[in-house]
Amino acid sequence: MGTLDRYIIRSLVVNYLIALAVMMSLYIVLDLFFNMDEFTEGSQSTLAVFGGILSYYGTNLFKYFSQLSGVITVVAGMLTLGRLRRTNELTAVLASGVSLYRVAVPVIAFGIATTLLWFVDMELIIPSMADRLARRHDDPRGERTYAVRFLNDRDGALLSAQQFLPSTGRMRRMLVMIREETGAVREVIEAEEAQWEPQEGHPAGGRWKLERATRRRQVMRGTDTIGPQEQMEEELVRYYSSDLTPRDIQMRQSSQWLRFLSSRQLGDLADLGLPDARNLARIRHERFTTPVVNVVMLLLGIPFLLKRMPGNLVGDAAKCLIVCGLCFVVSVVGRNLSPATLPALPSWLPIIIFTPLSVVLLDRIKT
Repeated sequence: MGTLDRYIIRSLVVNYLIALAVMMSLYIVLDLFFNMDEFTEGSQSTLAVFGGILSYYGTNLFKYFSQLSGVITVVAGMLTLGRLRRTNELTAVLASGVSLYRVAVPVIAFGIATTLLWFVDMELIIPSMADRLARRHDDPRGERTYAVRFLNDRDGALLSAQQFLPSTGRMRRMLVMIREETGAVREVIEAEEAQWEPQEGHPAGGRWKLERATRRRQVMRGTDTIGPQEQMEEELVRYYSSDLTPRDIQMRQSSQWLRFLSSRQLGDLADLGLPDARNLARIRHERFTTPVVNVVMLLLGIPFLLKRMPGNLVGDAAKCLIVCGLCFVVSVVGRNLSPATLPALPSWLPIIIFTPLSVVLLDRIKT
């Protein structure tokens, strides 16, 4: 790493931190502006409302970073190159015999490094706090009860509850339907109350301790007349073993819960053959294409500001924002599309469209 590389990277780091602070703050302010009434619902004190806001946005900062990481890197790169151009430092670089492509190398390397930050955020940090990310604006601490409707559990069972309290891991009016491979219900467990009990050696599962619970199932019993007949057998039951922890239940209440999972967890779900396989496949492709799109956006922006002539810096910056913004919009729209065929196409669309364009723009740099 030469002197020029260290100089550019130092400037990139400073501008990245500035862009990170400004854009994250702007995101939070806008979100708070539109959702302030939900935080203040009920008879809460000002201190309680303020604490709820801090709790909610303190967790969601990591989700916002995953959404804006590529844009922040582009802004940092454009600020760095714009400053070099405005102060005529690019002219001095060219006069020393250094190509402008060489100036772009530390910028691209920095973009790849920040993509690794995105990877750590999506694969390690967000999955570890997925249940808190699923909380709504009107329940930032997860203190309210809500109904649970037919969540998939182990062995194809469906779990429901009239009320679920995430903070204590307790259910009321719990119903579990245990099914055959064909989908037919063979057993039903009903309980007035259920309390989660984690089991040692099973971090991903445990059991629900049931109160006033019964298990009903149909069994075939022989008779002396016609032959075996179906009869209903009922027994008391104290525990129900489950893979659905309170954290999993809370996470699945969010429409975005699949996006909160790591790639390994998404792969495990794909192996289970869930009915929403198309959406799952789209999100898995998205996990691969998003960092590529972030780098492509940076490559799109570099040619507009990396020029040997002073020119109109404001106009070039505006063109850069338009082209990079268009790439970002296509990427966001693709995340929300779910075509009946080729579910991976929306995730790959910005790469297919803008990668050739970035190559053409980079080739046109005069150096």
